[in-house]
Amino acid sequence: MARPPAFNEAPLPLFEGEEAVRAVNSDRLPSYIKGHRKRLRERFLQRGSEALADYELLELLLFRTFKNGDVKPLANRLMQRFGNLDRVISAPRALLQDVDGVGPEAATDFKVLEALARRMARAQVMHRPVLSGWDALLDYCHTAMAHRATEQFRVLYLDRKNVLIADEEQAEGTVDHVPVYPREVVKRALELNASALILVHNHPSGDPTPSDSDIQMTIQIEDAARVLGVTLHDHLIIGKETELSMRSAGYL
Repeated sequence: MARPPAFNEAPLPLFEGEEAVRAVNSDRLPSYIKGHRKRLRERFLQRGSEALADYELLELLLFRTFKNGDVKPLANRLMQRFGNLDRVISAPRALLQDVDGVGPEAATDFKVLEALARRMARAQVMHRPVLSGWDALLDYCHTAMAHRATEQFRVLYLDRKNVLIADEEQAEGTVDHVPVYPREVVKRALELNASALILVHNHPSGDPTPSDSDIQMTIQIEDAARVLGVTLHDHLIIGKETELSMRSAGYL
C-alpha cells in the first residue's frame, strides 16, 4: 500500500545563541507583518521619534539584535514587565533576561544604550557652571540614578566658579540604605581643591522624601565642609519620577 505524501514544511529556525525570537519565512508572514520593519524605520526617519510609541522605539532597537522575525511581542512583554522605556533600558541584566525572548546579546545591547545615554547626559554638565545649568544637572541625575534598584550616593565637586570638576560615586547600598562617611566626602574635596559640593542620592522606592538619617548625614557633611571653607550647595534626592532639593525644601 502506497504511503501518503509527506509534508515538507521545515521547522522554524532559532536565532543563534539564547535569543528566543523565531525567524519566520517571509513567504509565510501575515500581511500585517510583511514590510513592518521597513515601514517603522521610514516613519522614524521621516517624522522623528515623536511619531513612534515607546514600544515601537524599542522595536527599532530590537531589530539590531534580531535580524529577522516579529519582535513586537517581545517589545510589548518588556514594556509590560518594566512599565516604561526608561525602566526597560535601565533594568539589571538579570531581570532583563528573565523576560522570555531576552538573552545575553539583547541584554548587552540594552546596557550599551544605557551607558551611552548616561555619557551623553554627563557631557552636558561636566566642566560647565552647574548652577546656571540646573535643568541639565537634574536630567543627568535622573538618567544616572532614577531607576536603580539600590541606593547610590554621589558627590559633585565644584570649583570656585561652580564648574563641575568631578562626579564621583562614594557608596553603593541596599534598597533603602547607603553608608556615607562625611570625613571621606570632605577629604576628597580637599584633594580635588573643590570649593563647593552637591550631594546626590536616589530612593529606589520612588519617593524622594528625606529620611531622618538623610537629614542627619547632610547636616554632618555641611558642618564638616564649612570648617574647611567648602560650601554645600544642596543635597538632591532622586525618585523615579521627580526629585527633592533639600535646600529648596528647607532642610538646609
